[in-house]
Amino acid sequence: MGAPPAPVGREELLSRLERVLHSRGRALLTGTAGVGKTEVAVAEAARAESRGETVLWLATLPADRDIPGAAAAALVASAAATVTWPAAGDPAGPFAPETPRSGAALPGVPAPRTDAGAPAPRTDLAPDGDPARQAGPADPAASGAAHAGHPVPAGHLPRHPEDPEGFRAAVGPVTASGVFDGLPGPQRTAVAMLCREAPLHDGGWDPIALRLGIAQILRALTARGPALLVVDGVQHIDADSADLLRFALHLAPPALRVIAIETPEAYGAEDGHDTRLWVPSEADILLVPPLHADEIAELLIHHRLPSRMAGRIHKASGGNPRLALAVGRSLADARNTPVHHAEALTLSGRARDLARQLLGAAPPDVRQTLLLAALALRPTAALIRRAGRPDAEADLAAAERADLVSLAEDGTVAFTAGLLPSTLVHDACWADRSAGHAALAGVVDDSVEAVRHRALATDIPDEALAAEVAEAADLARRRGNSALAAELALLAAESTPVRHATQRITRLVDAAEEAARAARADLAMRAATDLLARDAARSDRVRARLAVLDTAGQGLTGLDEMYVHAMEDSEGDTALRSGVLLRLAVKYVLADGDPLRSRAAAVESAALAASVGDPRTAAQALTVQARMDRALGASDAESVLAQARGLEMAERPLGIRNAAQILTIRHALFDDRLTDARDQLNALLPLVQRRGSVEDTIELFSTLAAIESRIGACPAALVHAGQSLALTLEAGLSPGPAWYTLALAETAGGSFARAASYARRSVQASEEEGDRVFLSRSLYALGRVQLINGDVASALETLRRVQANERAQSTVDPSMLRWHEELAEALLANDAAQEAAELLAEVRPVAEGLRRTTVLLGCDRAYALYLAGCGRTDEAAELLTRTAERFAEAGLPLEHGRALVSLARVERRRRRRSAAQSALHTAATVFERAGAAPWLALASETPAGEDSLPALSSLTDAELRLAHLVGQGASNQEAAAKLYLSVKTVEARLTRIYQKLDVRSRAQLATALRG
Repeated sequence: MGAPPAPVGREELLSRLERVLHSRGRALLTGTAGVGKTEVAVAEAARAESRGETVLWLATLPADRDIPGAAAAALVASAAATVTWPAAGDPAGPFAPETPRSGAALPGVPAPRTDAGAPAPRTDLAPDGDPARQAGPADPAASGAAHAGHPVPAGHLPRHPEDPEGFRAAVGPVTASGVFDGLPGPQRTAVAMLCREAPLHDGGWDPIALRLGIAQILRALTARGPALLVVDGVQHIDADSADLLRFALHLAPPALRVIAIETPEAYGAEDGHDTRLWVPSEADILLVPPLHADEIAELLIHHRLPSRMAGRIHKASGGNPRLALAVGRSLADARNTPVHHAEALTLSGRARDLARQLLGAAPPDVRQTLLLAALALRPTAALIRRAGRPDAEADLAAAERADLVSLAEDGTVAFTAGLLPSTLVHDACWADRSAGHAALAGVVDDSVEAVRHRALATDIPDEALAAEVAEAADLARRRGNSALAAELALLAAESTPVRHATQRITRLVDAAEEAARAARADLAMRAATDLLARDAARSDRVRARLAVLDTAGQGLTGLDEMYVHAMEDSEGDTALRSGVLLRLAVKYVLADGDPLRSRAAAVESAALAASVGDPRTAAQALTVQARMDRALGASDAESVLAQARGLEMAERPLGIRNAAQILTIRHALFDDRLTDARDQLNALLPLVQRRGSVEDTIELFSTLAAIESRIGACPAALVHAGQSLALTLEAGLSPGPAWYTLALAETAGGSFARAASYARRSVQASEEEGDRVFLSRSLYALGRVQLINGDVASALETLRRVQANERAQSTVDPSMLRWHEELAEALLANDAAQEAAELLAEVRPVAEGLRRTTVLLGCDRAYALYLAGCGRTDEAAELLTRTAERFAEAGLPLEHGRALVSLARVERRRRRRSAAQSALHTAATVFERAGAAPWLALASETPAGEDSLPALSSLTDAELRLAHLVGQGASNQEAAAKLYLSVKTVEARLTRIYQKLDVRSRAQLATALRG
């Protein structure tokens, strides 16, 4: 049984924790509230429990700090409930691990696991993994009742001749557990007093006896083997308990390992007593950091929450898992009115409340300073001090200790989570916000920022001020700060008085279009919503709607009404109708999966744009037309694309509009003209990074990763795929396309397991967005890696979905998504040879007609496997040898190596072991040179039993899998379920296996498999 999995994003940290515990025996997990410290400890405790170790869990509460002995009493109660304490003289020793009850778990260490393999949700912890409810009680008077019954009041303990001190007769659960039985009398008395199961004398308990008693209880935990003690919330331990535990741990044997979990108190406790259980060295302290954006996306998927907005959720939460889940649940709760990319995040009271909890511990002066930082555009300690906070540095240092902000060397202030400044501003009254902006307006050193603060300091529209803000927006645009320009353009519109209605509408249109250029979907939607509520001209309404559509990214499914109104309002305006049709052409293919309708709209858009002298829209429409022509197998796709590229490149400066140039590169990729594609891309990328949109930059990095995956530059592919994802998440776009790219790169040079994970994420995000194009692509990536990994039943199911989607979209060109050869191989592996042959016969003439040479090579590889399955192994080997050589000539090393691996399989069937080993050796050399790590491992594997059992070479792959299942004891029904087959198919296949191996029963089959 393997070790329980780590929480999302914590595998490396968990490994470090295990190393520290092994080498030092003590570890302190520290970090901000909600970052997941407890979840890491839960995972380590679960691993310890799986090794048969005793695990003792103590969770504290803030109230414990003021109750003498509270934590120590809870620890004893937890020990009493966790282990069985046999009577004195029991041969089992002083302790014996308790036999787990069905469904029972250690306190704080859940035994059940979720389907995903992560620890089941804890009912005794807050959602952030920090203590919210205690496994044991907060009050020592109640600690004995933490697990059963109530303690007997002091002075009412009955006596017995053989038990003069009355411990055995006590009904308190701690006493009844036998926890005291191995302790000398004074220690028993002191510990019982601590737990309120013996009367307190006037002088209280004997401190020395109590120290020794607690130490003996912890020592006895290791009597049967290693033990792990987890103390969750050491900052809440009372002074007496801290002293007792320090002494006990000082005497504890090495077999007792300890994890302490601490949330630092930034502003200090009033009593100031030392809660440390030992003096930690740097090696003992493990900081639990926030999660990266991609890890937040994985966390959301793990909790079945919307992942398509993972980038924006990461910004809002700062990578804090508890905040991220709260924001994610806010979006899930809003499913009746789904949050679109162009809408602000819908934050429920829960998300706001969590932010308020983090901010609530800050003293009032610190909160006032933080409010100014939240209002400022570029907050620094000096700016805030000049704005009226003389103690700004001290306040910000305290906030940094609380992990609310980070301070750079130059005094720049950055909030750790976007939800924090949002909540500060949200909760501040208008007077405080106005005063803050007014103070900042007088001290900022930039005229654009000064105008912004002056406008935000008043709620009275003023045309002169609005004009100043509009000028500031133009200046910000010229500086290249498009995001600030978009914000200021909207602020100018909102500052315009009602009597200047025409001017306000003009500014709202400018704001929406500026927001579209800046990819600020939230601002575009705000501007459009304001404009559409007014008496605006039809042309203005269309322009505002187009701006929103341009920021929608992949998520176009919920915007049908906006398209309808845009078409109505553009009636009679040729230029605007051309723009609307262009957006519809994109929608038809992405959201509706209808390339024919998309092409028709693009053709009409291009014609209308040309008629009014609009080369920009014409170039974009022709690019969409060329993309659809390629998919539909039209012969003039390249000439249409050349026309679009000519219009686009006539625009100066280069790099602003790039759709046709990027599509040209992708066509070269589809044709496997990979060197040309890479050279063109490397020439374009710097221009786009300097002048183009973030979407174009993301597309280029994604395309570069795909090129490198095929050309054999696998490490570089992983780097560029990672850059594509980072930019996607930073821009708040759907991560589905970037995850697809990462799945390809991981399949080429990373890990098949990670590739499958990214592909599944891409499938989910594409389904959330309703993106038909990337749904097919991500399913293809998933099915391919499933096939390579040997999960042929799942691969067949996944690739059939690709087939259905592509046929529904009328896709003809097989080079754009090479699923045919993969599906054919999956069919062969599932004993559907005839269907595989028919599929290959169907695609081959299409590929020949379109001159897709490398598609034909992929079909040849699959057809060779078909020949081998039919027993024509000599023909198969000859075809695979020729195919491998041609892949090498085409500069496709991974395809070259894959063909050689297939050749080795066929050579084994021919019982030519030397030839098989030679093919594998050559494949391994090819993969190693390309940096294709997972393929290299694949080339090093030898199928189970083939070398030792030559007779098995007569079985097909599907028959071999069934033979192993049945040989291991699976019934026909179990094998059918495992392989996703009918029982009749299993019976027929098993009959063929018996005939080929000359066996008559399951027992003989098992014997044959063992050799």
